Amino acid sequence: MTKANSKYYGENGIHRVPLWRIAGFAANNLATNMYLFLMGYVAYYLTGFVGVAVVTASSFSMAMRVWDGVTDPFIGYFVDKTNGKFGKNRPFMIIGQIILCAMSFILFHVTHRLPENTTIRFGFFIVISAIYYIGYTFQCVVTKSAQTCLTNDPKQRPLFSIFDGVYNSLLWTLMAVVAAKLSTKYGSFYSIDLFHDLWLITAIGSAIATVIAVISIAPKDRTEFFGTGKAERIRAKDYWDILKHNRAIQMLVVAASTDKLAGNARTTTVQIVMFGIVAGNFAISGTVMGYITIPAMILMMFGIGTLATRLGQRKGMLIGSIGGIVMNVLLALLWLFGDATTMVNAKGGLAFGVFTILHIVLSIAATGFTGLSGNIVIPMTADCADYEVYRSGRYVPGLMGTLFSFVDKLISSLAPLIAGLLFAMIGFKDTLPDVNTPYTPSLHYVGVFLCYGIVILGLICNLIAMKYYPLTKEKMEEIQTEIARIKAQNLQNTETA
Repeated sequence: MTKANSKYYGENGIHRVPLWRIAGFAANNLATNMYLFLMGYVAYYLTGFVGVAVVTASSFSMAMRVWDGVTDPFIGYFVDKTNGKFGKNRPFMIIGQIILCAMSFILFHVTHRLPENTTIRFGFFIVISAIYYIGYTFQCVVTKSAQTCLTNDPKQRPLFSIFDGVYNSLLWTLMAVVAAKLSTKYGSFYSIDLFHDLWLITAIGSAIATVIAVISIAPKDRTEFFGTGKAERIRAKDYWDILKHNRAIQMLVVAASTDKLAGNARTTTVQIVMFGIVAGNFAISGTVMGYITIPAMILMMFGIGTLATRLGQRKGMLIGSIGGIVMNVLLALLWLFGDATTMVNAKGGLAFGVFTILHIVLSIAATGFTGLSGNIVIPMTADCADYEVYRSGRYVPGLMGTLFSFVDKLISSLAPLIAGLLFAMIGFKDTLPDVNTPYTPSLHYVGVFLCYGIVILGLICNLIAMKYYPLTKEKMEEIQTEIARIKAQNLQNTETA
């Protein structure tokens, strides 16, 4: 152990890290989420420039998420087997970023230049997307697998969620504003120039975030900081025992995947329906998010910084889920029975009436609570990996991260299809609702359900899953003590060998 690292490694087996490295490594999730945001507009590209129908475009998104999930366990296996000169995690971050950048460029700059044949263009898009999602998994798995080596201090581990939540709140807010301005600049979302601008912003921003994350994790991406303190031989057949007996990861997957399903159902199209059609002006959505983001981040940071670090991550998720259910119920009732058109003034800007104020206040609370329950999932995955070391002596962070992602993606992949089917059922079979689509009650009801109703269902699943989740604060203290004993024993065996 180096002198610099020993400063953050206690005698009881708890190892820590400077706060700036936690903040910097959280940028890895920001890097992949930037591409997730970009791909949120893929249905517009497919219907506008490839020539497929709305349901087909929605089914494509589902199929690619399934493919993404299927590749996860294989990539996780390679992560668990990797421990070379450049560490266990950094090679996957760099390779994944390169693949994401190259394949996304081809998707949005080459496909529409092919012969005007839907079969050719769609087939090409599918092949390139399959490669793209392999790169996405390469980088995504590290966000979870590297949590175990970043820190195992129960008071430090949840802090990752604060930075992750802040970054992603800013990301979705700022990028939503950018997308709204680009749609105004180019007239709609059916614009090649709009996709070029979105890709360029994403590629530059994601590359910068990846460099920061690689630098931040570098000194902790070493064997002494994870697992049992020595290289482990993991066999493929060990995975079945882990899947069968690790109750913690089972319950965490249930909670997180249903949350992700709800979050993915709240697509860009849904926001266009709510603000552009029901309220009457999509441009105000960026302004509204501007008022919500900072207070919601503060509430989320307070929740993680006080509840999760003091009461444990399990209780943090429970409190966040209960609060999120209450706030989303109130928001659904507001949009169903209130007059959303009062949000727009005579000049087309945001009007501060009763509806607007209630929406902003309730949204701040809802975003804060759901941010607590949602963002805390990633460090909870590290707890599940430590639990497996405690339970069986196996250190398999790659499996934990990719198992989590595999089921999560399979379930959440249904979100675009659910949204597409609901829109198709009310008449939108060939094109999606756009800012110029006229208001109908059916659009109103579908928008409210996809925006709030499905979120409520996901949060209820959280409460059920956490009832059977075994990793309380007290249990994690017991686990870290046992892992420290195992490491000490391994070190003694190495010195006497």
